[in-house]
Amino acid sequence: MDKIIIRGGKRLSGTIPISGAKNAALTLIPCALLTEEPLTLRNLPRLADIDGFQHLMTQFGASTTVAGKRPEDFGRVVTMEAPRLTSTVAPYDLVRKMRASILVLGPLLARAGEATVSLPGGCAIGNRPIDLHLKVLEALGAEIELAQGYVRAAAPDGGLPGGDFTFPVVSVGATENALMTAVLANGTSRLFNAAREPEIVDLCNLLVAMGAEIEDIGSGDLTIHGVKRLFGTTYKVMPDRIEAGSYACAAAITGGDVLLEGAKEKEMAATLHALRNIGVICEVEKTGIRITADGPLKPVNLSTAPYPGLATDMQAQLMALLCRAEGTSVLTETIFENRYMHVPELARMGAHIETSGRTAIVHGVDRMTGAEVMATDLRASMSLIIAGLAAEGETQVRRIYHLDRGYERLEEKLAQAGADIERIGDE
Repeated sequence: MDKIIIRGGKRLSGTIPISGAKNAALTLIPCALLTEEPLTLRNLPRLADIDGFQHLMTQFGASTTVAGKRPEDFGRVVTMEAPRLTSTVAPYDLVRKMRASILVLGPLLARAGEATVSLPGGCAIGNRPIDLHLKVLEALGAEIELAQGYVRAAAPDGGLPGGDFTFPVVSVGATENALMTAVLANGTSRLFNAAREPEIVDLCNLLVAMGAEIEDIGSGDLTIHGVKRLFGTTYKVMPDRIEAGSYACAAAITGGDVLLEGAKEKEMAATLHALRNIGVICEVEKTGIRITADGPLKPVNLSTAPYPGLATDMQAQLMALLCRAEGTSVLTETIFENRYMHVPELARMGAHIETSGRTAIVHGVDRMTGAEVMATDLRASMSLIIAGLAAEGETQVRRIYHLDRGYERLEEKLAQAGADIERIGDE
């Protein structure tokens, strides 16, 4: 199994290109199941989760064609086509490693009138039930059955009628599944207290480009008028705001000066606000966002929240950065209840962090030292990379398959900006 070795203390400088968004791409890919025509996605990142999802798509009869690009280029142009669905079953072996697999439930149900999907896996960062996915599909007219670790959804004779649903709590995944189901329903559906994340907007924009009728995109209340069929199109995946935020933290902790090429200010507003409060200079330029840190880092109080609040996917990276702040910071995690598993690993590197329930108190330290650490989930992995960039000596990060799920050629991008980092095989 590979590991990443970092020799810390190098100031990051230069340009880091931001890849297409993983969380958006994993929602856009299953849209290919909604039409008989080809769907082409541009700027698709090269990630383990993306490859896994494309492999899952072949289970349903979808073909995938990758346009020719040089190996050194970031992003891909991928065309998917499912003129005929050969299966509506997503088996356990293909679903168990990736939670996003549940997002095929809605498209299969909408197009074929039935879907059988194994309960999903993914990062172990707390209880993430799919009950809201099932409740909203029932509100749209589906009949739901749970048996032997599988979800079976079926439309009544004549198809899904559509319906109204109010989410008791904001759920990104359930909103996505509901949208992909409602676009082909017979009637009008209304989703209240829906997620407003940029990735939701990206999904809506793609569906509209395919012929869907969706009102009030970007708001928490969506109206979807079902249409008879959707069409193929070509669409560019949005830039990854979490990747951009992660590299911003990496630049800041090294006192660097880095242009995040392709990053968008609006989508990163909460992260940029937090960074500026920490004392990091964030300047919007024509081609991206420049991150500069030339002074002491300041402690802050931060709390994660649904968009437009601070993304839970940025909590671990900001925690690593705050380990070097001059004072005590308080982080509150409101989304997932088990997302501080990186704390013991940061402590191995000299961090001083106390946790109690959903709260973490981060006492800034003068120095951190390299150590052998173990990644526990995707964003926790990145927090260890960030800490390693600033630590004295050598840091070895193991179990980096988590990183490969969400960061396209991470060590290559950091090395281009001046980091002393390499990936080696672990004997």
